[in-house]
Amino acid sequence: MKATRSVVIGLVSVAAALAAGHLVAGLISPLASPFLAVGNTAIDLTPHPVKDFAIRTFGENDKLVLLGGMAVVLAGLGVVAGLLSRRSPWPGTALAGVLGLLGLAAVLARPTSTTWAFVAPLASLVVGVLAFRWLWSRASAQAPAEAVSTEAPGRRKFLASTGAIAAGAGVAALGGQWFAGRVDVEASRRAITLRPRVKAPEIPFDADFVREGTPPFMTPLDKFYRVDTALSIPRLRAEDWRLRVHGMVDNEMVLTYDDLLRRPLEEKTITLVCVSNEVGGPYISTANFIGVSLSDLLRDAGVRPGSDQLATRSVDGWTCGTPVESIMAPGSNAMLAIGMNGEPLPLERGFPVRMVVPGLYGYVSATKWLVDMELTTFDAFDPYWAQRTWAKKAPVKTMSRIDRPKSFERVPAGKFVVAGIAWAQHTGIDRVEVRVDGGPWQETTLSTEVNVDTWRMWRVELDLKEGNHTVECRATDRKGYTQTDQRAAPIPDGATGWHSMVFTSVAG
Repeated sequence: MKATRSVVIGLVSVAAALAAGHLVAGLISPLASPFLAVGNTAIDLTPHPVKDFAIRTFGENDKLVLLGGMAVVLAGLGVVAGLLSRRSPWPGTALAGVLGLLGLAAVLARPTSTTWAFVAPLASLVVGVLAFRWLWSRASAQAPAEAVSTEAPGRRKFLASTGAIAAGAGVAALGGQWFAGRVDVEASRRAITLRPRVKAPEIPFDADFVREGTPPFMTPLDKFYRVDTALSIPRLRAEDWRLRVHGMVDNEMVLTYDDLLRRPLEEKTITLVCVSNEVGGPYISTANFIGVSLSDLLRDAGVRPGSDQLATRSVDGWTCGTPVESIMAPGSNAMLAIGMNGEPLPLERGFPVRMVVPGLYGYVSATKWLVDMELTTFDAFDPYWAQRTWAKKAPVKTMSRIDRPKSFERVPAGKFVVAGIAWAQHTGIDRVEVRVDGGPWQETTLSTEVNVDTWRMWRVELDLKEGNHTVECRATDRKGYTQTDQRAAPIPDGATGWHSMVFTSVAG
């Protein structure tokens, strides 16, 4: 068999297998897709340095890169299967079977696996093997090459067969996508009207120095950072949402979305920050969150003595552990959030309901697509990231960042404004200092503070000579702690160190 035909057989068979699994998963549950299950398993098994590299390099596109990489690998395996089967179909058949079994194992191993979840990867396995065998038989059933009179009809039959399977795969893939998106979550979201009884105070006009290079104080929803493990955004309507509260409580509860709407809604201005941030990293944003008090809800449930961890679960199976003492502390502002910046949560931000606990990094406090809360202990349960050697308790560290100038930027010599942000949740920023080229520290001007659970902007005007410069910053919080210059990676509980920028001042 010609090599080109072998390659085509392998590629088309892989496409047919993936499309069949995607179609059946769309009918049963999008999370049953073997392609997504293998991707999620890959995320779970990826070493920390690789994950950190992906987040730093690709940001919110890291999942698209992963899926694209998986597609390339599967295509490559399809090519290998075809080339190994030029004389016999068995090598390709065996490889297709192994890949199908891996997809089946990945789906069954997911925490969201349901009774019928196995049907999707099984369909993928069967279709992949049958497509490969059928195309191989069509390609090999031709007359020898020297029989020119029959070569053209044989080629046409093979092309018709591959075209039919490829077209069927395309239709199946589109059908699976349609079925997966048939739940009209956006209509559910649009039907919600949020009327908080307590609104967040107006943001002062001098809460940021956006004209001098800082971010705007309030982060637009489409600019709010996103770091999570979800390869596909869960689609759960508000009217279908349920939250089970159980474990070490006096009164187990199952709450609906309407139950939350009947509770007192409050709006609070809160900054969220991701533990994946390197020093000076971009994963920090601020919004007005609308929701209900989490501490009040837990009091209604009756937290039993000895419970020190609130274990929460997302609809896609991700787990989180939050210290109960952080939630129940006076003024914690911990909430079940259902809105951001005046509207219901966007899908990618956790619609219908997410957790927000200021003062803790998101991986121990900010479960999105929340469906389960269990009062337990740190000894009894290890959530997702604790199983991967991250710290179980992770308070946000006092930090600062330079936003102007940018790295290696060329700026005018003479008077120049350096600006940035700082944060010390629950404590507040007392001062931020900068120094140029290792010289004396200079105190900056701080923006008006909105509250201690939000970031604070700073600015300072420097007189710069021509040439290359390095500017550094450090923050001091109201407890008197000045951030350390000792560099530490985000693992296990957040990065430390002074942020610096290298830039050049040039004559105007």
